[in-house]
Amino acid sequence: MTAMPTVAIYRTEILPLSETFVRDQALALERWRPVLVGEREIGKLPLDGLEIRAPRHGPASFLQKARGALIRRANTASPEIMGIMRRLKPALLHAHFGFDGVEAWPIARRLGIPLVVTLHGADITTHMRWFAEGRTGRRWKNYPGKLARLARREHVWFVAVSDHIRAAAIAAGLPPERIVVRHIGIDPRRFTPSAPSPGQRAPIILFLGRLVEKKGASYLLDAFERIQGTVAGARLVIAGDGPDAAALKKKAAGNPNISFLGAVPRETVLRLMAEARVFCLPSVTAESGDAEGLPLVLLEAQASGLPVVTSARGGATEGIVDGVTGFAFPERDVAALARHLEALLTDDSLADRMGEAGPGFIASTHDIAVCTRKLEELYDHAVAAA
Repeated sequence: MTAMPTVAIYRTEILPLSETFVRDQALALERWRPVLVGEREIGKLPLDGLEIRAPRHGPASFLQKARGALIRRANTASPEIMGIMRRLKPALLHAHFGFDGVEAWPIARRLGIPLVVTLHGADITTHMRWFAEGRTGRRWKNYPGKLARLARREHVWFVAVSDHIRAAAIAAGLPPERIVVRHIGIDPRRFTPSAPSPGQRAPIILFLGRLVEKKGASYLLDAFERIQGTVAGARLVIAGDGPDAAALKKKAAGNPNISFLGAVPRETVLRLMAEARVFCLPSVTAESGDAEGLPLVLLEAQASGLPVVTSARGGATEGIVDGVTGFAFPERDVAALARHLEALLTDDSLADRMGEAGPGFIASTHDIAVCTRKLEELYDHAVAAA
């Protein structure tokens, strides 16, 4: 029996809590053996079932950060990582985010293997001048130039998580012939509808996400203020944390119908989706250009039988069926957002109809097993071409 080829899945840190999609995609591989490789294992996310190779554990010390900066400046890889990779002998290197892609290239080059880079959002939608001007930190000032050089290398392929991200990559100068769209998907069996149906639930709007500019929570607060007078008992639940938390809480101060839960574990997410009547993600394009790729939380909500209302790039076009599983609306259009939310909070049959349509749509178009098989086909092609 032929052994499965190995793909080294590269993230500098293995793995932040927010990157369940990296773990889940790796676990969904069927014909390739996944091994997570990085500079350090930070132990934030449970990774049972996955092999991990990292020379260090826990937070980086000052000296380790300084050494890492020197290695990046020399456009090379650490001896520890190269030792791990030579022993592992992967057939392919897969880096998540363009940021890790430019830092993984020296590894792939020295091993003589192809590199696949998944572009998710901020790594390609953010204005390149924003990086060059140092607005995202000194580490990424040279990112635009490194990304441009990476795009000219042979045997480098780019994966866009949505059509919107592919368009952003082309606009940034990446070669269209080496950018493919591969949705990440979710496991629809982990998110199932709950009784009672959405139309029989209390008028609760649920928001789940990082409290940052591009998630658009401020516009949801504006829309909620409009509908409170017409929808008796309406409540807004905001789950998540981030740098905008204090400003959002100040804006909502004094409103007993708005709850801020902070970051919540997966078990709480499932419970909140079982209680809410509608899920809302009013994402916008941030001042920096940062925009959503295809938010998986939208898929999870629909698989859970929740109607969704969103303006998320990618999500509003590929992640829902507008008018069937939820409503799409233009960014920052508070009036349209309020109108859609009010319709779902007051029309029981509409909420039930959209909630019922969601699971089938997700199962047929965003099942992670099917999506990952298409990714493995790209792996096969990249290795054959090399």
